[in-house]
Amino acid sequence: MSATFPEEFLFATATSAYQVEGAWNEDGKGEHMWDRIAHTKPDMIKNQHNGDVACDSYHLYKEDVKLIKDAGFDVYRFSISWSRILPNGEITSINQKGVDYYHNLIDELLKNDIQPMVTMYHWDLPQKFQDIGGWANPLIVDYMEDYADLLFQQYGDKVKWWITINEPYRISEGYDGIYFVPALKLPSSIKYIVLHNCLRAHGRISRLYNEKYRLQQNGKLSISVDCEYYEGKTESKEDGDAADRATQFQLDILTHPIYSQEGGYPKIVREKLDEISRKEGRKRSKLPEFTKEEIESLKGSNDFFAYNHYTTISCTPKLSQSYNEPTRSENTFEDDTSATVLFNPEFFGDAVCWVKAVPYGLRERLRYIKNTCNNPPIFITESGYCDGGEMNDKDRISYYTEYLKEVLNAMNNYQCNVIGYTAFSLMDNFEWFCGYKVKFGIVHVDFNDEKRKRTPKSSYYFLKKLIKNRAIPPD
Repeated sequence: MSATFPEEFLFATATSAYQVEGAWNEDGKGEHMWDRIAHTKPDMIKNQHNGDVACDSYHLYKEDVKLIKDAGFDVYRFSISWSRILPNGEITSINQKGVDYYHNLIDELLKNDIQPMVTMYHWDLPQKFQDIGGWANPLIVDYMEDYADLLFQQYGDKVKWWITINEPYRISEGYDGIYFVPALKLPSSIKYIVLHNCLRAHGRISRLYNEKYRLQQNGKLSISVDCEYYEGKTESKEDGDAADRATQFQLDILTHPIYSQEGGYPKIVREKLDEISRKEGRKRSKLPEFTKEEIESLKGSNDFFAYNHYTTISCTPKLSQSYNEPTRSENTFEDDTSATVLFNPEFFGDAVCWVKAVPYGLRERLRYIKNTCNNPPIFITESGYCDGGEMNDKDRISYYTEYLKEVLNAMNNYQCNVIGYTAFSLMDNFEWFCGYKVKFGIVHVDFNDEKRKRTPKSSYYFLKKLIKNRAIPPD
């Protein structure tokens, strides 16, 4: 097996706006839902932390670009804060200072031969829209299309990699529990309305780009999906079937509308949710239907497969289940898939971290994507390991070593068309409800320092050497 990556293989690193930018109310930026939660429900966040300053990348973006350049990364994936350029979310409220900030960041990247990969939406919905239901309101699709149109107008001549929405499945979970924003526990049907609206928005933006911008801008567009590798707790058929259902409900529910010939949701997901809806006494399925126009706009709407992957989870059948909404468990995913998901205690991971290092899971998931989605070009748009902040972060180096070996394994032995890998994240940042306790960065940030001093960790230098040689270091 070749131990080297092709010259055209792209190495990337990534952040997202709320996790690093800070400047939460500067230069005309509007409030978004993470601002609201951090300021009104601080107890939900570890140590009552917030992203008001975070890494202060709004002011220190040139330092960030220098770190990216010095490491040799080809691509920097970052997100645009919707409310920074449209303070109330609508196209009528363009904030020029916010628009200029992203122009400056993009120009600085291009000046240093770094390709920008822009995520339009990474979990920071303008609060004005959350006040009217957020992603559960079908009007969000119109607002998102207007927002995307502005981004294409402003940055499309310079940005050639676009991701419309980051992890629609996690967005939907924010309406079904407390682990993702907006942290609401609503009826179980709402999460499917949210997921449906995310897909509708992606399809609409893809059509907009094709009709108005693609010919002159010639960029690539995708929606970023995440999925662990699900495997049976044992080798029994029952456990294997539970793992397959979990995959169908998290991954295929998003990829089937885009990559299948017939479009729409996967048959197993449609039939199971229709059946559950009848048992719950609903008059219609809680999994909405696409219109014919939406089906067509979604089919083939990805130019590449943007995939986020961190870990592997075991599955076994869930034996008991309630179909009475008020008595359903906190985990709708387990109810609807009839699969109990759990971490194998034998998997390695840091005590503060939910990521367990299971390298073969990435290889197997890449093979699955190849086989079910017609072998698309796959850009791994997030992958990484969290710990307590060690500078000599040997476990993170081990994670990247073994996971990248499996990327090569998938490419060389199974002909998976992997075109890039993204180390998440560039630097320690605000890690959502974990605050600053959990660290994913290859660069340390001193959050007690007003200047937010950045210091590369051992993993930074490891990746720098790897990228320079296009090969995993033998030592």
